[in-house]
Amino acid sequence: MRIGLSMLFCINRPLKSALKIIEDFDIEHIEVVDEGMHELNSGGIEIIKEFIRGRGLTVSVHAPFADINIASTSPSLRKAIIKRLKKSMALSSKLDSEYWIFHPGIKSAISDIIPGLDWKINLDSVRIFIREAKQHGIKLAIENTPKTFPFLLTCVEDFRRFYEELGDEGLELGIALDVGHANISGQLDGMIKSFRDKIVHTHLHDNYGDRDSHLGVGFGKINWSKFVESLREIRYNGALVVESISNIEESIKFLRELIK
Repeated sequence: MRIGLSMLFCINRPLKSALKIIEDFDIEHIEVVDEGMHELNSGGIEIIKEFIRGRGLTVSVHAPFADINIASTSPSLRKAIIKRLKKSMALSSKLDSEYWIFHPGIKSAISDIIPGLDWKINLDSVRIFIREAKQHGIKLAIENTPKTFPFLLTCVEDFRRFYEELGDEGLELGIALDVGHANISGQLDGMIKSFRDKIVHTHLHDNYGDRDSHLGVGFGKINWSKFVESLREIRYNGALVVESISNIEESIKFLRELIK
């Protein structure tokens, strides 16, 4: 397992200065967040490639998520969203990213009136991404989301239904296990046990089980020793990406001690 770091905590800084901060941390992987000041473009791609090449880092890309709903019931809005995400995938392929991680869709205001519509649209969007990913030669991972928000995929049963309905199309679609989100939903143990062969990537941040606070690893109530042991049991060998927004150095040191 490699320790990685999401650039979420420094997304409010220009790309070059954000990377300057990151270079001092003891990591083997970075996750670029395709949002805000770090929205991918040709110039940014070259800056990131030079940074990771000089340090021997691997990289993943988190898809745009602000104002993004892949299950939008508005055809015009969904068209714009899919276009934005296709662009992100194309640029991610130029970084040779290990995974392009995206969020599932969100329930709409008419979900109760037209049951199942947003679920169907979510599946349709994911199928588009799977086809697009094959064209660009990149791998996808869908993230589990917290029950405190109206996402469509928050628990084991949601994911079971999701993969069943995707069928063969979902064989190569992995799961990016977000530990903080799973903790809020009371789904951490269940997700690991149920999808041991699907978990290809992880996001690590802490909380008290009440809200998505993205605390430093070890600064909430998650049992991290148990979590790491569970990953060893399923022979997980991917990146452990710290997605905290504070106490970054302490989080990395804490994880180093756990996995050594």
